[in-house]
Amino acid sequence: MMENLQTGRTRWGDDATPAAMRLLVVEDDPTMSALLVRGLERVGYVVDAVDNGPDALWSVFENGYDAVVLDAMIPPPDGFEVCRRMREEGRWEPVLLVTARDAVPDRVRGLDAGADDYLLKPFTFAELYARLRAVTRRHPHARPALVQIGDLSLDPVSRVVRRGGTRIALSPREFALLAAFLSRPGEVLSPSDLLDDVWDLALDGPELVGAYVRYLRDKVDRPFARQNIQEIPEIGAYRFDPEG
Repeated sequence: MMENLQTGRTRWGDDATPAAMRLLVVEDDPTMSALLVRGLERVGYVVDAVDNGPDALWSVFENGYDAVVLDAMIPPPDGFEVCRRMREEGRWEPVLLVTARDAVPDRVRGLDAGADDYLLKPFTFAELYARLRAVTRRHPHARPALVQIGDLSLDPVSRVVRRGGTRIALSPREFALLAAFLSRPGEVLSPSDLLDDVWDLALDGPELVGAYVRYLRDKVDRPFARQNIQEIPEIGAYRFDPEG
């Protein structure tokens, strides 16, 4: 796994050097933690490191970071719970969740906890660095307006979704997926389009997108006898049909 960190062969152009961004690395394996810290500092990040959930939460709430590299399986609260508590308290630092658990339910659990991206072990430093660049690329936006199509509304600020007079509870990732559909009504969207909109980087493609589309339909369409969120099986794509 981390040959690039150990050999020092990694070379980065000037455009790859972060502008003194501050990261928190949360990893309970001392060897792995040292490798991550050394490699990230080598390319210009300022890095703090902790090895358990309570210290991770204290560090985030006390200091604030440009991003958090968070191992899922740390002493409790684990990485999933750390991320969930961050989001619950309104802390939106980008979180890159690192884990060896590659089953779809585990990935869904991490993303639903509020993680911005999911990195599977073993990985190369080049991939880690690319994903960090992706999750820290965002910029603040003006307050987004309420989105409404028919009787379905989505408030990006309060994160409330309603159909008619009924409030619909969505996970963070389901909310982001619905927002992607509503921003492009009627447009045919491939799994790659949705991965780009919702997850920044392609994780495991169609399987993950398909699972989330099913979750979303079960909450937004089926209880209301609607078919707005449609699959186009012949091309493996999706669309939100305002007339559905």
